Amino acid sequence: MGDQKRHKILMVSDFFYPNFGGVENHIYYLSQCLLKLSHKVVVLTHAYGNRSGVRYMTGGLKVYYIPWKPFLMQNTLPTFYGTLPIMRTILIREKITLVHGHQAFSTLCHEALMHARTMGYKVVFTDHSLYGFADVGSIHMNKVLQFTLADVSQAICVSHTSKENTILRSGLPPEKVFVIPNAVGTAMFRPAPEKLSQDEIVIVVISRLVYRKGADLLVEVIPEVCRLFPNDLVRFIVGGDGPKRVRLEEMREKNSLQDRVEMLGAVPHARVQSVLISGHIFLTDSLTEAFCIAILEAASCGLLTVSTRVGGVPEVLPDDMIVLAEPDPSDMVRAITKAISILPKIDPQVMHLRMKKLYSWHDVAKRTEIVYDHALGCPNQNLIDRLSRYLPCGSWAGKLFCLVMIIDFLFCRLLQLWQPTEDIEEAPDFSLPNSQCSEFKEGGSLRSRRVSS
Repeated sequence: MGDQKRHKILMVSDFFYPNFGGVENHIYYLSQCLLKLSHKVVVLTHAYGNRSGVRYMTGGLKVYYIPWKPFLMQNTLPTFYGTLPIMRTILIREKITLVHGHQAFSTLCHEALMHARTMGYKVVFTDHSLYGFADVGSIHMNKVLQFTLADVSQAICVSHTSKENTILRSGLPPEKVFVIPNAVGTAMFRPAPEKLSQDEIVIVVISRLVYRKGADLLVEVIPEVCRLFPNDLVRFIVGGDGPKRVRLEEMREKNSLQDRVEMLGAVPHARVQSVLISGHIFLTDSLTEAFCIAILEAASCGLLTVSTRVGGVPEVLPDDMIVLAEPDPSDMVRAITKAISILPKIDPQVMHLRMKKLYSWHDVAKRTEIVYDHALGCPNQNLIDRLSRYLPCGSWAGKLFCLVMIIDFLFCRLLQLWQPTEDIEEAPDFSLPNSQCSEFKEGGSLRSRRVSS
């Protein structure tokens, strides 16, 4: 790849390793594949415990853990302008050409996109979740998203349902929103060497045990399924932790299901595959989901999936690999019963090969590369032109957003006077020769290395 086409990307989110989740995996795998395509990728996130400063991960992926501590659900406290000095330094040091923010919940993402646009950088935003329109929290979040996306270069959603949701919430023109689904590392998630016996059906649940993920629904579904299939014909393995775990423990005690419901607690990502291949059916009963990576991981391991028909889930797998149900206990029980009846037709190895063709992080990276090209092709705009985008956000909100951006602009100019760009030392580019994404190989694992000062 010629140097003129080489992008220098800063990935920004509050959610990254050592925390685990769909957003964290997306950023990590996408970054690794972009590195393989000869782009430069740097990740910016907040400090996790004593993990602060600069770290290098597998493949030479550079991560800045800035000294901001999370205050709620791994989110940093909103500062508006407090992160500008350190972000400006990183953008100049790493010679960044484009900033890519992830997840509408991330405070760091919103601030980074705002500062990047003030400094004249092109920005891309990826939305990983669905939000409502009626409750107070959603109304607040949607207004913040409207502010951030008013001046974004391009946006990416992980499903067509997510695209519709984002456009309605932010007012973004549809032509600026691309749909690029998530993917799965099929080399990591392989089925068991031999097909499991079906004398006892094992249903696996791996999820955060919170309301949004349908933990309350699970409390009602499990006893009913155990009642329909007595004599230990069906057993459940539940992996995950959260505030709703207590309800599941109480359900197990109340119905005397200790022998049929195994509670694993939090499952490290490195152990997810070993848990999945011990089962036949993967059950997910989320109440809202833009795109569920866990479904891809389970299907790659050869499990038949039973899921609620919500959000972008119907777009994830072909009809013969998933049984969908409404988020209602009786319909979920019906779907599980149907899945058990068609299990003899499922071949885990064939399912794995199909997933290998359907989903690839390398394909996601190439499609994201096209979005970056579109973003960099957008015309440059001065402050006046940019402010005109914020005014339509509301009679009062529009004026407030303009004031926020004017202050950000003035603060950036003040920093330029205090520490000119030429006084900031540029970091030399670092890349491993013939580097490969070892995470895509069997036995690959996340690794990081601290840079000594």
